[in-house]
Amino acid sequence: MSSVGFIGLGRMGANMAANLIGQVDRLLVHDVSPDAVAALVAQGAEAAGSARALGDECDIVFASLPTPPIVREAILGPGGVAEGGRVKIVCDLSTSGPRLAQNLHAALSAKGIASIDAPVSGGIKGAKDGTLAIMAGGPQTEYDELLPLLQRMGKPFYMGETPGAGQVMKLVNNLLGAVAIGVTSEGMAMGIKAGLDPARMIEVLNSGTGINSATRDKWPRSVLPRSFDFGFAAALSLKDTNLLLEEAEAMGVPLQLGQVVRSYLERALADYGPDADFTTMAKVVEADAGLDPERDA
Repeated sequence: MSSVGFIGLGRMGANMAANLIGQVDRLLVHDVSPDAVAALVAQGAEAAGSARALGDECDIVFASLPTPPIVREAILGPGGVAEGGRVKIVCDLSTSGPRLAQNLHAALSAKGIASIDAPVSGGIKGAKDGTLAIMAGGPQTEYDELLPLLQRMGKPFYMGETPGAGQVMKLVNNLLGAVAIGVTSEGMAMGIKAGLDPARMIEVLNSGTGINSATRDKWPRSVLPRSFDFGFAAALSLKDTNLLLEEAEAMGVPLQLGQVVRSYLERALADYGPDADFTTMAKVVEADAGLDPERDA
């Protein structure tokens, strides 16, 4: 098997990278956090030391990074992965949008490097358990080469050879997930204002046609107990929503519900700070309804 690199060892990336340990001859890792690198080295990975070193030492490099500019810099910037002399495939697991995927494809192809965009869904638990949904776009031959590694991280879905196809699918997925939080927040606020028990409401919704990813996961884990700690930052959700709306506008597709979700996320960050979880949208809706968002469970 080949030498594989992984850049970006945050809460998602560290878990995805860990699932590759023992599955390749060498796993080299890099992150701006020395502690994050040390944690993977303790599990059997090797510290690369830089993004370029990954490109020099590895045939395949995965990236899991928080924003499109950071992805671009890590791969194409000075000292980036693409300056390495060995790398043949770069796979971006980040949610970085179809435009960047297309730019990466053009720039990397000119260097003889294949680019696969493969954003993931399933959260920290999915990353840890290796059960993520992985939405991939890019050349079929290189995707087939990556497939055994992607299968260690979750369930891959090949969306086609068009650069950015995986990113478009991920943005659609994120739209439905975020809208589920928004609409559940509105329905729950109405019921609570009418005197209904929120826990019983969720029980009913999850037994009927109102069930969705928010009623199934977010409310039981984070909203009903009033912890608002599901594990996905409102700031990252807003970043993803902005990517979605920019791409939709360019395609001429109006997304009115996406606009509503963006407003809720912006207000969640303004009212509850930059570290707020995306489930904090429920507090915004509750406040609008005249409820006390700081009440106990």
